This record gives sequence, C-alpha cells and structure tokens, in this order.
Amino acid sequence: MKILVVGSVAYDAVETPAGKRDSQLGGSASYFSTAASYFADVGLIGVVGDDFDPADRAMLDDLGIDTSGLIEAEGKTFRWVGTYTDDINTAVTLDTQLNVFAEFEPALSNEHASAPYLFLANIDPNLQLKVLGSMNSRPKMVACDTMNLWIDIARPALVDLVGRVDTLLINEGEAKQLTGLEHLPDAAKAITDMGPSSVVIKRGEYGVALFGPDFSFAAPAYPISRVIDPTGAGDSFAAGFMGYIASVDRFDEEALRTAAVAGSTMASFAVEDFGLDRTRTLTQSDIKTRFDAFVDLTRFNPLS
Repeated sequence: MKILVVGSVAYDAVETPAGKRDSQLGGSASYFSTAASYFADVGLIGVVGDDFDPADRAMLDDLGIDTSGLIEAEGKTFRWVGTYTDDINTAVTLDTQLNVFAEFEPALSNEHASAPYLFLANIDPNLQLKVLGSMNSRPKMVACDTMNLWIDIARPALVDLVGRVDTLLINEGEAKQLTGLEHLPDAAKAITDMGPSSVVIKRGEYGVALFGPDFSFAAPAYPISRVIDPTGAGDSFAAGFMGYIASVDRFDEEALRTAAVAGSTMASFAVEDFGLDRTRTLTQSDIKTRFDAFVDLTRFNPLS
C-alpha cells in the first residue's frame, strides 16, 4: 500500500443546473481513493452504515482499493444534501446527517499504519491528528485538507495539525480565512510559516497555485465546456496530486509542479459527470491525453 486516506464515505443528494441525483456515492475518502487508484495502491479508512450498498464497496474493490479499513456500523451512512445554483463553484448545504460518522474513531491495521504516504481528508482535525499519531513511523509525506467549518470551530487543533504536515491543500477563501490575509502569496507564506513545506491553494475555475519553500507555480483549470457536478473536485485534485507523488516516490520541486497538474487533470474529469460516474470509468489513456492537453494549454516559447 502506497497511500492511506482517512475521510468520509457518504451518500449525497445533489442538484446542479445539469440535473439532480438523490443518493450517489460521495464523501472525501471515496472521491480521493477512486481518483488516486489510477496512480498508486490506496487503502481507505472510513465508516458506513448498514444501508451501504454492497455494489458500492464492490466498485471500490474493483479499482484495486483496499477497503479492509472501511468498517460497517449499525445505523445509516453519512448523508449530505446540497445544491449548486448561480455559482457552480460553491455548494449550498441543505441538510447534513452525520449518522454513523458522528461516532467515527479511525482504527488502523499494521499495514495501514505503515503506509509511506498519508492523506488526511477533510474531517475533524482532532481525528486527523489521532490518525497521524497512530502511524508506526512518520510517513514520507503527509498532506491534509480542511474546510471553513474547522477553521471556525477547531482552530487550535487545526493549527497544530498544519504544523505537522508536509503539504496543506486548501481553497482560496479558506486560505484567507485561516491567515486573515487577502493577498494569496502573503497567505501562503503565513501558512508555510506554520510548518508545511508547501501549500496548494485550489482556485476552482481559475486553477491552482502552489507555493514551495523557495518557488511558486500556477496552473489553469482545464476548460470544461459544461460542468455537470463539481462535488468532489477538490478531493479528486488531492488524489491526483498525492497519487503522482507516490507513483514517482519524490516530492522535490519538479515533482510537486507535475503533481499539481496531475491533480488538476483528475479534478477536470470529476466535474464532467455526477458523483464518481466519470472518474470510476477512466483509462490510463484518458488521463495521459488530458494531462498532455494541460501541457499544450500552458506551452509557450521564451522571448528571443
């Protein structure tokens, strides 16, 4: 196992301008593990209820994802209801039912705890810290995601966590909220001063900005003609980013730059259909063709 992800597995009811789905497989760990499976062996830690469809576990298994850490508890699976209206980049949450996820206590096997790459998906930072402390030794690279809720209600634990990871993935609004700074380079500098060696700032339709110890890099978003469902795009980005890093087993500047484009590549697929419908049916050829399109999109000649 190259990558361990700990996060949520959920059923989402989503409405976008393109249509509506009542109960589709979602959750940060589902999106991440599905997209990352194209790059490296992935293990998933999460919890579902006794209403979880065996076909959904089978889909994850068929992608080669280790679901031995996906435990089933008595009760209902985490449910989220959201809609996208005028701003396709921003979900409006209509209902959240934590159900069995409310009592989630991640338990790692020895194999899980030995994974060289760890992604702490968007969950309570106290749980993220617990998982990091449960590893047999510190992984080669630890990355984490977070959201505005945890910045609001669990800032001390989140700041502690950020100081212990190698890379923080965060969206533009959250970076400004966490640091109180409006200028992105200033916000990134404030975050790296907390401890991480790099920070990835996701900017939705405007692409991504990557800030390292002594470099910065930006990539555009792929121009999608029609966004169907942006749910899970950030987790899919993280999967491409971490998946590439794990596949080459390096995280120097060049690897991080390429990883940012790999992340953008996977995010671009995620929004092309509802839920995991597009990502779970990809081929390696699809991914290479889209990645090459990113290279062409940003290619230019130096001034003579």
